[in-house]
Amino acid sequence: MLQTVDVGKLSLAAYRGIAPNAILDEVERCAESLRGARVLHLNATAYGGGVSELLRSIVPLLNDLGLVAEWQVIGGEDEFFHATKAMHNALQGSERGLSEPERAAYLANAERNAALLGDQRYDYVFVHDPQPAPLLALRGKGDARWIWRCHIDTSEPNRETWGFLRDFLSDYDAAIFTMEEFLPPDLPVARVEVIPPAIDPLSPKNMPLPDDLARQVLGWIGVQLDQPLITQVSRFDPWKDPLGVIAAYRLAREQVPDLQLALAGSMALDDPEGWEIYRQISAEAEPDPQIHVFTNLTGVGNVEVNAFQRLSDVVVQKSLREGFGLVVSEALWKGTPVVAGRAGGIPLQMADGVGGALVDDVGECAEAIVRLLADRHEAEALAEAGRKRARQHFLLPRLILNELSLMLDLARERPISPVPVGASPHRDPVCGMAIEAAAGAPQAMQDGEIFLFCSESCRARFRADPERYLRARGPGVSSR
Repeated sequence: MLQTVDVGKLSLAAYRGIAPNAILDEVERCAESLRGARVLHLNATAYGGGVSELLRSIVPLLNDLGLVAEWQVIGGEDEFFHATKAMHNALQGSERGLSEPERAAYLANAERNAALLGDQRYDYVFVHDPQPAPLLALRGKGDARWIWRCHIDTSEPNRETWGFLRDFLSDYDAAIFTMEEFLPPDLPVARVEVIPPAIDPLSPKNMPLPDDLARQVLGWIGVQLDQPLITQVSRFDPWKDPLGVIAAYRLAREQVPDLQLALAGSMALDDPEGWEIYRQISAEAEPDPQIHVFTNLTGVGNVEVNAFQRLSDVVVQKSLREGFGLVVSEALWKGTPVVAGRAGGIPLQMADGVGGALVDDVGECAEAIVRLLADRHEAEALAEAGRKRARQHFLLPRLILNELSLMLDLARERPISPVPVGASPHRDPVCGMAIEAAAGAPQAMQDGEIFLFCSESCRARFRADPERYLRARGPGVSSR
């Protein structure tokens, strides 16, 4: 048997007054038709990184809604995780592909885990990222609807590595990507969904934390809160450009001499490369007592990250490539302005100029940091607008609504008992997010049909090429 992750209990009712009520109402309506459906979420690690954080909240909420959901984790030795890290980088565009020994380790591990998955029966199996992707081909579909959820940017993958992975995907019923731009070439899955991720406002990382307690937490680990503080929270990953953050901080310190930088990194079981990046960061930071480097393995966990994101003057997320960058919404939810790289899903989270500043290089990053430190009125206004956008579009109930809608559509195509009924929720045809119809969302009419959008940016993209987004809608996917 694969390892099952204990997740405790959560209640959708606890999100009343936090997430929009119209979204919560739609979640309950969709879930009613799926009561009793058996759902498995499958990934490679129970801690570290955004996928495990999402699953720790999604699975108990599905159970609260009357579905029967569980979360299982595949196993693997170091050679497997070294191979999947190389695969991850290659799928994001690295020239280095997989060696033959790495392919062999990947396949051998997949065969072991497919056997461990056993004969359990499910109605839906969500497989997250490349690590467990071959299990469908090796185990067989059975009666389940299999969905591959890709959390990374595969728009320009290493061709050989993508060809290797692609062979395992053809039998999936659907594939989910974070953004339309992330879709790889010649994807062999007929139904493709675009569903951005979200944050859980009630998790320890995002729950309300009084300022005095947050100050006590950061003071205990050595951060001086009488001096300005900027923070980047991320995996220690070259795509997050932590060395570029240090370079931008040093430029900013020329104008803000007492500035502090905190780099808080999450070390995950399936990311062996993180240790090498951590050593590089530590070596670069060692001569400067104003740079603080922390990890989840040295006592900085979700509560400390919560405090950093609340009390920092500016949160930095200088990504070069990005799966989505939910740390941006985490910071905005806490009312903190963000300076971030124009990468992946970050511009969607900060659409229409809300939240802070988008930057393209070290110099722009430093300039934006200095500007927001100097003009606190601008910084607070941007952060408040960002918080409103995070509440409307990037809290967990919206993500669950998207996924329930997909499950309903797949069940209509190949029914389970009872047969689901009811209309699908409104969807933004550009970014894929479920939209609250009563929220004054931007609208556009095309061929007599009204479409709703999460932002003026998405509406402008639709108007520039409506046929592109109309063609992209899969069966059962519409603005309604």
